[in-house]
Amino acid sequence: MRFDILTLFPAMVNACLSESIPRIAAERGAAEYRVTNFRDYATGVHQSVDDRPYGGGPGMVLKCEPLFKAIRDVQGQGPQAHLVLLTPQGRVFNQAVARELAHKPRLLMLCGRYEGFDERIRQGFAWDEISIGDFVLSGGELAALVIVDAVVRLLPGVLGDDASTLEESFGPAFEGRRLEYPQYTRPPEFEGMKVPDVLLSGHHAEIAKWRHEQALKRTQQRRPDLLQP
Repeated sequence: MRFDILTLFPAMVNACLSESIPRIAAERGAAEYRVTNFRDYATGVHQSVDDRPYGGGPGMVLKCEPLFKAIRDVQGQGPQAHLVLLTPQGRVFNQAVARELAHKPRLLMLCGRYEGFDERIRQGFAWDEISIGDFVLSGGELAALVIVDAVVRLLPGVLGDDASTLEESFGPAFEGRRLEYPQYTRPPEFEGMKVPDVLLSGHHAEIAKWRHEQALKRTQQRRPDLLQP
């Protein structure tokens, strides 16, 4: 799967893509990353990509000309891309959206900065507008990296054991309706806190039952909204 990320801060993006699961995905041939600085498509001495908004107001707005050039050029460098615009106005990203995007052969993600995009950038392309939550970031880079991380770990062969994704919170085993059960590892006791006896019993049916009950209990306590029909 190919990821094209358009940003003003390629070093920031590349630093994250070179670590952990995104790096493993690339090493195993499951993912390819291409990061483009869209300032390279701006003209003039200062290569300006933003300007003051018509009608007044605070901040600066990303301009049409360099963004259209960058998007069209990068689009033409490979197979048809699914276009993702990182914006707080988009649909909220969740595990179901991650699974949906994992089936795309190529994603092209545009990271905004400043006060946003000239509206014609939205109008000029068939965007899938996505938000990672109801809060304000300085730009779309962190949102793009969240999406990359969530998507690449779903690609075949990336984690080595594909079953490891099944029982996570919001994983397909829970169909996004329950949080993950508590997990423990060695030692069996630490500072007076003990691993539940059932997990040390070797009785797989009882362990499965306990995990199911704990997942339901934790969801009821922390995210009861997930259990609503």
